[in-house]
Amino acid sequence: MANHSVELDLTPPASGARLTAKRYARRLRDLIEVARLHRPIGIWLLLWPVLWAIWIAGGSHPSPKVLVIFVLGTVAMRSAGCVINDLADRDFDPFVKRTRDRPIASRRLAPYEALAWFLVLIGIALALVLQLDEKTIRMSVIGAVLAVSYPFFKRFFPLPQFYLGVAFSWGVPMVFMAQLGEIPRVAWIIFFAGIIWAAIYDTMYAMVDRDDDLKIGVKSSAIVFGDMDKLIIGTLQALMLFTLYLVGTNMEFGYWYNAGLVGAAVFFAWQQWLIRYRTPADCFRGFLNNHYVGLSVFIGILLEYAFRPGELILGQ
Repeated sequence: MANHSVELDLTPPASGARLTAKRYARRLRDLIEVARLHRPIGIWLLLWPVLWAIWIAGGSHPSPKVLVIFVLGTVAMRSAGCVINDLADRDFDPFVKRTRDRPIASRRLAPYEALAWFLVLIGIALALVLQLDEKTIRMSVIGAVLAVSYPFFKRFFPLPQFYLGVAFSWGVPMVFMAQLGEIPRVAWIIFFAGIIWAAIYDTMYAMVDRDDDLKIGVKSSAIVFGDMDKLIIGTLQALMLFTLYLVGTNMEFGYWYNAGLVGAAVFFAWQQWLIRYRTPADCFRGFLNNHYVGLSVFIGILLEYAFRPGELILGQ
């Protein structure tokens, strides 16, 4: 006679509190993802020119208040920029392989929730900048407009990467205004270098999505440059290094700073090697490698002040 046994599931049902906690945890994860807080590379790329400016404007002794405000403000504004970008691209991202799983594109996060999160981040940035002087506050309005309008420039402007560079580098003149009450020539040179650098690494980033962008009609420098992309990126890399060299000349920097530029040049050369076949994975690696370009320049600035204390005067 067959022995039929029945297995009973004795696992207790999840409590309402536990389910609620899981929902909140998932929602928190989605908010972190839509703001790219789990991928800090964008924060670093935005932050490096700001740190260059803070150390030069402060003569290696930046105001702690300015340092904290600009570091936290950079994080808040970059995160807000990512949220508004995904809101603007919510009808495009589902058709791009790299972005289809983003919280808004995958419908895990509703547009109104993303908008509320964007307003919170903008509110944090506003609360930070209100601690600064009136001129810097006025400049921050321009920075906010640049950051919020960038996602929409991809609809009609053929080179949105350069516009992104303006948005990403606007913190540089703001730093000098906050610390010195004026914007000297060297600030605008760093600002220009930041624009070029953003165009370099964001073009590599755009090379990852070039085929998808062509299908959905999004503009990018990778599309405009076409098969001359590597040559143009190389030209921009050389121009950025020359611009940073002018920063050193203006500041009367010497060996240590120039050593930092040599390090940046080595990383640029490695990026050219990475993108030689234009494969999406290697172009993305080239994009990520730009973090070390910014770090090399910053180390050069730090060493210059460390070994030549009291000798360096801000050029006007």
